[in-house]
Amino acid sequence: MRSLVLAIFIFPVFITIGSGGLQSCRNDSSKIVADTVEHIWRGWNKYQIKPHDSMTRYGRELIENTSYYLGPRGIVAQITNGMNCQNCHLDGGTIPWGNNYGGVASTYPQYRGRRGAMESIPQRINDCIQRSLNGNTIDSNSREMKAMIAYMHWLGEDIPKKHKPRGSGIMDIPYLDRPADPVKGKQVYMDKCQRCHGINGEGQKNIEGFGYTYPPLWGEASYNTGAGLFRLSRFAGYVKNNMPFGEAGYTNPQLTDEQAWDVAAFANSQPRPTKVFSDDWPDISKKPVDHPFGPYTDGFSEEQHKYGPFMPIIEARKNQALQKKN
Repeated sequence: MRSLVLAIFIFPVFITIGSGGLQSCRNDSSKIVADTVEHIWRGWNKYQIKPHDSMTRYGRELIENTSYYLGPRGIVAQITNGMNCQNCHLDGGTIPWGNNYGGVASTYPQYRGRRGAMESIPQRINDCIQRSLNGNTIDSNSREMKAMIAYMHWLGEDIPKKHKPRGSGIMDIPYLDRPADPVKGKQVYMDKCQRCHGINGEGQKNIEGFGYTYPPLWGEASYNTGAGLFRLSRFAGYVKNNMPFGEAGYTNPQLTDEQAWDVAAFANSQPRPTKVFSDDWPDISKKPVDHPFGPYTDGFSEEQHKYGPFMPIIEARKNQALQKKN
């Protein structure tokens, strides 16, 4: 009934990179084979959810088609901007370095500097709803929250506690030795991104009109200024390994590092919803180097914290830490 962003059907495996290239490691009991050089996490195929596991199945459905349930015309609630979680967490959060959920069940609850406290999975999900979906929180005891948690636990059922598997989340890519350039990024956007995300970054709605096949990258229907992707390193790492959609992957990126940083600078220089989270970063010294809003303890400007270069900030912070020790 509702279209999916992706139609890639994959097995739940750890991909290993060795002398023979990429190989799937999955034994008959679907457990991790741990005798290889390097493990790259890839999530379970949704068709392997057991028929009787209705909560996990509903959780996956909510990730794929969030807007149908929680969007502006949602059948459960009308609390989000119309994007789907899957627009940022590719193929239901299963793709290596596709902003996936590989480390969620194993690493949460965890301390997060942004909150200045321990954070649970329900809190993390509501953070995403408030920021990336520019919406309102859902009750932690609701069926929807319990279903999304069930899905994330199902994805991570073979991952040891406190272990974040390689390939989970977003890859860190090298910093540039110059500021990221929105002007150069505009050309990258026109060449590589515009055909899917639109001339004005408005995205493309799916055929049913619930949610987006290609999400808006700026404008009122996009993520707000509190979202993780509003940090350039997160946006750049994400597009480097995943865009253009359907062409790129972590084994065959289509953008150079410079193109990824520059297109991130362009997209994040465009207008979008502004939302202030006044409780963020109670210890401002813990802000990431690319956090775009002050105040800071390192003496650098908001402009440099947003666009870089970031290495001078990192070096200054190292020197500050050494001075404190001495």
